[in-house]
Amino acid sequence: MSQPVVLITGCSSGIGRALADAFQGAGYRVFAAARKGADLERLAAADFTAVKLDVNDAGDIARASARVRAEAGRLDVLINNAGYGAMGPLLDGGAAGMRQQFETNVFSLVELTRACFPLLRASRGLVVNIGSISSVLVTPFAGTYCASKAAVHALSEALRMELAPFAIEVMEVQPGAIASSFGSNASAQAEQLLNQNSPWWPLRDGIRARANASQDKPTPASEFAADLLAAVQRTKRPALLRLGHGCRSLPLLVFLLPRTLLQAVLKKRFGLNQKLI
Repeated sequence: MSQPVVLITGCSSGIGRALADAFQGAGYRVFAAARKGADLERLAAADFTAVKLDVNDAGDIARASARVRAEAGRLDVLINNAGYGAMGPLLDGGAAGMRQQFETNVFSLVELTRACFPLLRASRGLVVNIGSISSVLVTPFAGTYCASKAAVHALSEALRMELAPFAIEVMEVQPGAIASSFGSNASAQAEQLLNQNSPWWPLRDGIRARANASQDKPTPASEFAADLLAAVQRTKRPALLRLGHGCRSLPLLVFLLPRTLLQAVLKKRFGLNQKLI
């Protein structure tokens, strides 16, 4: 049997790099995608097939899928991992901030899967979409991010049905807190948006707290990657997989608590239980 092939986006660090290590260790040929030259050099030095891929660049998407086709001739697993978290008040970021978030977290997922469809069809492959428990538990100062991950959930559900006739499976993964650079990147994004002219400036500590919330007792990325690999290798794969600290308890809160009580807890947690009038 030919060596199985996986294409993973967002492999520069964190979850993506951990997934690349795990799949390589399991015998896969790993096409590890990243945007920056220095990251690509590190990936190549680790014996991955490094692929330049900015998921927001249509040309990069076309070239990446063509390269997998030319060099491997098959694609068994596509992992749509690339993404980021836009943190801050919805009205501060506005539609422009939402478009940028959805371009990376949602639209690129569809476009890359679309480009890889012929290879996945030939291999009866698997699409793994990295979502978030934020699609279930909506928090303040992360509305755009939560909405993008809710869209990933809806699209995964639709794709699972639409790809079934071609024997292509779809697995959605909803991570909880995973040790990665997500928190620092989210904080940097939030700091760019924060300014003294914002009506929410007095609540800036709450915004910063939300940006760092993903790193609250995080599960190691290597553990997350090992568990995801194990799920991929099962004969009967789960359609929805939750992994990482808080991945079960937080959705349970949504199910058990009345909405008004849950929102009161979240408002207190992020400093929104005060009046700014």
